[in-house]
Amino acid sequence: MSGALAGGAGGRAQATSRPPSFRSGELRDPSLAAALRTLELTVRRRLDGVLHGDHLGLIPGPGSEPGDAREYQPGDDVRQMDWSVTARTTHPHVRQSVADRELETWMVVDLSASLDFGTTGCEKRDLAVAAAAAITHLTGGGGNRVGAVVATGAATTRIPARGGRIHSQAMLRTIATTPSAGDGVRGDLRVAIESLRRPQRRRGMAVVISDFLGPIDWERSLRAISARHDILAVEVVDPRDLELPDIGDVVLHDPETGRTREFSTTPKLRADYAEAAAAHRDDVERALRRCGSPRLTLRTDGDWISDVVRFVTSRRHTLGASAVNTARAGRR
Repeated sequence: MSGALAGGAGGRAQATSRPPSFRSGELRDPSLAAALRTLELTVRRRLDGVLHGDHLGLIPGPGSEPGDAREYQPGDDVRQMDWSVTARTTHPHVRQSVADRELETWMVVDLSASLDFGTTGCEKRDLAVAAAAAITHLTGGGGNRVGAVVATGAATTRIPARGGRIHSQAMLRTIATTPSAGDGVRGDLRVAIESLRRPQRRRGMAVVISDFLGPIDWERSLRAISARHDILAVEVVDPRDLELPDIGDVVLHDPETGRTREFSTTPKLRADYAEAAAAHRDDVERALRRCGSPRLTLRTDGDWISDVVRFVTSRRHTLGASAVNTARAGRR
């Protein structure tokens, strides 16, 4: 279903935010540009000042991330001498450091076929794009860089981490216009997460945006990333992912396998479905907890921007904390 950005609530102008629909968008589509602009304005209006810079941008000093070595120049700090390179080249060299005051964030955006689904105000795909916009706004600015890995199951698109508003807008446009893989193509979240490990990236933050349906074979990869980065899982959920309504006979189609089945929504079937859905979500939650990842849940029938504000406000002093501590330890 397509989504609308605003809807009335109690007769007041204050409305529940719904992300616009991006399912059929194209790069040159004027409606897509308008939808992205509306989304940007919504995010900026509601999220400005939420973090107040409580992340790597507050770390003083020249940085602790190792950079390239160069020949010693008069006036260089002798404490930065790289003795291994000096011995190898017989010329004095110093090791430059990369300033870790800047936060580098990588998003894994799952756009597999299961996200082309929604039964309320928007589709899960629209919510994934909206979540990417929120993360980009919260972690961008101040010299910070944001990149993304967009996975559909059939293809993986890598967007290099860069800073600036132009890059952010181009990245979100690419995410919004990534075509669906179509029927019969399974998403592979593990492969998408694994792509963040090679090449090795500087310490920062990794955000996984997905509905987390399917096998939980990504835990090992996510745990490996958590050893170097702060991680955050953003779960997008539709009410029908959790329970079936009492609507009699219904035809269900799985876009990732191409299978179609006809069912009668009897009380037993609905109870079994809800039980299986709850069990799977519990398994996902336990896997994320073992990886040390908090989970932000966004629902297609909820006010997603308010959920983001509440989550970030409650965790504003812990987001980026481990990366800060690691960077400080590197100076000792």
